[in-house]
Amino acid sequence: MIRITRETDYGIVLLSHLAAGPSDRIHTARDLSGHAGLPLPMVSKILKALARSGLLVSHRGAKGGYSMARRPAEVSVGDVIRALEGPVGITECSSSPGSCEQESCCPVRSRWQEISGVVREFLETIPITHLINRVPLPPIQLRWS
Repeated sequence: MIRITRETDYGIVLLSHLAAGPSDRIHTARDLSGHAGLPLPMVSKILKALARSGLLVSHRGAKGGYSMARRPAEVSVGDVIRALEGPVGITECSSSPGSCEQESCCPVRSRWQEISGVVREFLETIPITHLINRVPLPPIQLRWS
């Protein structure tokens, strides 16, 4: 089964809360934790990771917190997954070449890489605003050789 982690799921939920409000608003981890109904330690961890990846801006001080680094329509689901989980790949070798001892003789490696590429590209086409506003997902364009 292919799944995103709970952390990534929560990251998308938190970004959805940030994206739904005014773009210049600063949100604290505590506020976001309360709005999303998520544990504060997990929220803090996720927000720090999203800030390190450049999706959020961290504001220090008494009135500090987090705000979106880009317009919400410019942040894709793929961006969030990459920030919290690393590169998207269906198999280990499709996201981390050289990680499998069977790579050189694997008869399906190139197909897994193609499939991973299609999944990656598709996730990059879905802005988080589409999740919030329930915009229909774009059609999948398959290119098989």
